[in-house]
Amino acid sequence: MVSFSSEAREALAVKRREFITLLAGAATSPLAAHAQHVGRRVPRVGVLLYGTAETDPNYGAFRHGLRELGYVENQNIALEPRSAEGMPERLPVLARELIAAKPDLIYVLGGDVAPFVRAATSTIPIVMAVSNDPVQSNLVASLARPGGNITGVTFVASDLAAKRLQFLHELAPQLRRIAVLWNPDHVDPEYRETQTAGKTLGIQVHSLEARSRADFESAYQTALSVGAEALIPVSSRLMTVDRAGIIAFAARHRLLLASGWGPWAREGALLSYGPDLNEITRRSAAHVDKILRGASPADIPVEQPTRFQLVLNAKSAKALNLTIPERLRALADEVIE
Repeated sequence: MVSFSSEAREALAVKRREFITLLAGAATSPLAAHAQHVGRRVPRVGVLLYGTAETDPNYGAFRHGLRELGYVENQNIALEPRSAEGMPERLPVLARELIAAKPDLIYVLGGDVAPFVRAATSTIPIVMAVSNDPVQSNLVASLARPGGNITGVTFVASDLAAKRLQFLHELAPQLRRIAVLWNPDHVDPEYRETQTAGKTLGIQVHSLEARSRADFESAYQTALSVGAEALIPVSSRLMTVDRAGIIAFAARHRLLLASGWGPWAREGALLSYGPDLNEITRRSAAHVDKILRGASPADIPVEQPTRFQLVLNAKSAKALNLTIPERLRALADEVIE
């Protein structure tokens, strides 16, 4: 039997401790950490857009919302967008392509878009950010308890359209005839509410239906033929895709232009009144996060906006020989001078 001196035994103990420390360090090295994460799959989120990832005005806000929640693209989340490039006829095909790719979740921007994905799958979770009424559009059973595989946010809230017309009437009390440019396939209450408010204010409301960009020119001609003094486009992806053209038409014919979304007023419309789109779109990222963590979309309430912005364009008012009342200036969240 081999015997060791006390000095030798102490030296062996030190070597043993060093060896154990070395093993522990190896276990926490980058290579070991990578080995531990092998097999941990990055969640894939399919995205369907009416326009493109580069031109959609709210897609960036959604991605920003994900980053705020700790998601880094191509590290702990993968976004796989499909773009209809402003052509609604492509949406059903793209929706089926997304379903066939079997993502963990599908994100859709636009009430013009969501119904196609909803019709294509009843199993893959869907998060939407839409400007139509999700209940009337049969996307969810109710806002409080969606009940199926879809949830998200809606930009629609009651009385928005009526208040918008009231603000427009306050800017131009002589207003008697307006035209509403809207898509009948985009189910929301704004045209109906505008009609009701128009009766109260003594304003005739004319309907301009447009289901695609090809319908815009005939809608414009109808607006001119009925002698419309103002134009209200009902917010949707279809209207957003041709926002510049609608603003240019209104300016060319000196029509008062009012919309529900701030970017319209910032780009030349007389006024806008509605939710902050970027704020509520960012919040839709929280729905994605909850589902990826295991929640069911059936139990996540659809969120509605609670804050609204009045944006006035003083340049456009001046071009139309209008003076913005001090009361409206005081109410406005933003005045474009």
